[in-house]
Amino acid sequence: MLQAQAISVEVGGKLLVERASFTVMARDKVGIVGRNGAGKTSLFKVLGGENEPAAGHVLRKGGFGYLPQDPKIDTALDGRTCVTHILSGKGIDDEMMRMEKLRIAMEENPDERNVSRYIKAEEMFRTTGGYSAESEARAMAVGLGLPQDRLDLPLEVLSGGERRRVELSRILFAGTDVLCLDEPTNHLDADAKNWLLQYMRQYKGAMLVISHDLDLLDEAITRVIHLDRPDENAVGEIFEYKGTYSQYKRARAEDEARLTKKAAQQSKEIARMQGVVDRFGAKATKAAMAHSMEKKIARLETTRVNAPRNQKTFNVRFPPPPPCGETVITGTSLCKGYNGRAVFEDIDFDLGRGERLLVLGLNGAGKTSLLRILAGETEADLGDFEFGYQVQSGYYAQEHDNLRVNESLLTNIRDSVPRGVEMDDSHLRGLLGMFGLSGDKVFQDSGTLSGGEKTKLALAMLMTGKNNLLLLDEPTNNLDPPSREAIANALIDWPGAIIFVSHDTEFVKELEPTKVLLMPDGDLDYFSEEWLELVEMA
Repeated sequence: MLQAQAISVEVGGKLLVERASFTVMARDKVGIVGRNGAGKTSLFKVLGGENEPAAGHVLRKGGFGYLPQDPKIDTALDGRTCVTHILSGKGIDDEMMRMEKLRIAMEENPDERNVSRYIKAEEMFRTTGGYSAESEARAMAVGLGLPQDRLDLPLEVLSGGERRRVELSRILFAGTDVLCLDEPTNHLDADAKNWLLQYMRQYKGAMLVISHDLDLLDEAITRVIHLDRPDENAVGEIFEYKGTYSQYKRARAEDEARLTKKAAQQSKEIARMQGVVDRFGAKATKAAMAHSMEKKIARLETTRVNAPRNQKTFNVRFPPPPPCGETVITGTSLCKGYNGRAVFEDIDFDLGRGERLLVLGLNGAGKTSLLRILAGETEADLGDFEFGYQVQSGYYAQEHDNLRVNESLLTNIRDSVPRGVEMDDSHLRGLLGMFGLSGDKVFQDSGTLSGGEKTKLALAMLMTGKNNLLLLDEPTNNLDPPSREAIANALIDWPGAIIFVSHDTEFVKELEPTKVLLMPDGDLDYFSEEWLELVEMA
């Protein structure tokens, strides 16, 4: 069970939620919804124990598992492998290490004491399911899209998306009584999403989830908590709805229509009574009536409802690309591997001015590794690539690696301005404002942003460069539908060249790629709608 007892959530001195209370019992599967920036992730950090509430208490009973939007895993921890990290969810890694020490001690000195200690430890490990646990952990990781041959690699060689799936596997493997999962489907392909959906259906504990994957919410959720915070200066309100996500949407639409009507009626009545006060308040014979009317207005104001505001939308426009040569980039015999294992070999491709290249492949095929090489974030083991005449590239990293989490939004975008380019703060604030990041928000620590807001900040930072080639790694992750649509529309109209990775079928369809590069084999082909099936699977 998880219980929020009159909790208040505060970020950077700003109150996001005040005195919210709710309880999540076993078998409850609760979706927390609200627009980007409403405070869902900040609320989740309090529920998950990552941050303390500004007021109130969070009560957790039983084992507790928490997946933040950006889980931090110590990749250098004892050089542990993926499967060892997953096993740590139940402390089995420690038991295995203890057995290994006892085995070494027995081999070095096989006296009766050492032999007896090892036998007892091995018997206990077997009877408590230690040996079967590893196969269970591996099956869970494979279900979440991690290939078997990646599970014995050190965590440090995995991509950010792979490490996130390992952490999700560890949390689910632990078998806790309460789960808090923030965007659990990020980086999952269609098969992995289906596996997770089946797990959620069968899970018997209490579960809270934030997700922009509406299909997941619709099938798995039994209750919805709507966090309504219409703008940056408002304090959020909690509204609860029973049923699936689709049922919530219908009920929410009815509530909004009712509240809108009630707010209009109240405003009309207040205006009518205030008109009476204004006309007769100065007349001695009508003063008592006017005073009585003022009391009625005051009482009505205390129960006044605010009409729901439409979800905030924004209009993004990328700056026009500067002129460049006909060929934008050429890759020749590119190879990359980790710990002696090749991820991809002999990758050849080329891209012309204004063309769009979709990089496709299953998890672990090297899509992110290729984009990081092209962005200059890492180097190829073999091979090379060459930009065309006057080509300037901008890179969006799916893990937001280029954000400085202890600096404000304004400082981040200011530091992203290339040398030799002049942009004052008013211009930079205008770029942030295009993404709905305005007002005092620009002074907020970027580390406190939600995943969707980090995505918007990173995209805004792309606009400070004179780019005619964009390298985009999952640019729609964490975005709510209106934001995703705004980004897609901006890129559709942008005439520069794009190399991108995406699991978002609709986004890929809208961008109309001209070419497809299939990883890790390096097959280059012209795009057709037949490739969309693989987009969802990849």
